[in-house]
Amino acid sequence: MTTKPIAVYTDVEDTDPAPGIALLEAHGFEVRVLGTRDPDEIVEGARDAVALLPGYASITRDMIEQLPNLEIIALMSMGFDYVDVDAATEHGIWVTNVPGAATEEVATHALATLLYSVRQLRFYLASANPADWNERAPQAPPRLSEKTLGIIGLGRIGRELARLAGPLFGRVLGYDPLMPDTPEVRADLDALGVQRTGLDEVRGGSDVLSLHLPLTAETAHMVDADFLAGMPEGAVLVNVSRGGLIDNHALVASLDAGHLSGAALDVLDAEPPQVGHPLLGRDDIVLTPHIAYFSARTEIEYVRIQAQNAVTLHETGEPESPVTRPAPRR
Repeated sequence: MTTKPIAVYTDVEDTDPAPGIALLEAHGFEVRVLGTRDPDEIVEGARDAVALLPGYASITRDMIEQLPNLEIIALMSMGFDYVDVDAATEHGIWVTNVPGAATEEVATHALATLLYSVRQLRFYLASANPADWNERAPQAPPRLSEKTLGIIGLGRIGRELARLAGPLFGRVLGYDPLMPDTPEVRADLDALGVQRTGLDEVRGGSDVLSLHLPLTAETAHMVDADFLAGMPEGAVLVNVSRGGLIDNHALVASLDAGHLSGAALDVLDAEPPQVGHPLLGRDDIVLTPHIAYFSARTEIEYVRIQAQNAVTLHETGEPESPVTRPAPRR
């Protein structure tokens, strides 16, 4: 009698795992859905699992060390900062993500929210009534063709934002320390109208600055008080990547001082935020609930790709979109 490999979903509160379950079962897996982010419950329910499929649950070193059969942690996101990738790698476990699944959606969302902020739509939507019809915001919105868009992180999403938003701006500056400097890369950026330059130049020269970076030890709170002070007066900050890139208190101070005119955020450092979070309820912040990736297409694709990584590893020995290559198992 052959024992089926076991795949375990952790938390699935805002997704329908049915397409992933069907795919896994069609390829011989036994599937369990735990419906929890609790680490003890996850460990208890996945002790014999070869594949772990988290939603937003954190997967720590301690948890990994209690899951001896685990071969893959297949994520349903582009980011992987909520998994101890180093621990997984040391224990011979693959970690995978879903690169490219929501490139169009996230770039479009960044553009939509930055336009909402720059065009001061919160104010003018509120004043579209007979009593306030002729009211004007304290500062007139700028003409975008006279302004500069800065993009920090020139991966798929950053480049797609450049393609979509570039025609609206006078120029586009870009920074990415990991992107190679090759003729092919230069040609691609030239075609997008992106002038690649240093971090200080992008920060100091951008009237709208959009972040497209993973959250790592190096990028955590990189947007601090000194960073914000180096941005132009009246600039707008956009973040559709990870909330931990920004020092919240520094952002609040910059907005309160009138140095930045606004921010457009789809992510926070803690989600969902606690009541009283410093970035909630502000007229100068456009805030959406980590929904930039979401569309009718991605609702299916994220689930499918997550499951497909587990299936492909099981059938070929290597998943389709690994974050890193694990150490050989002993």
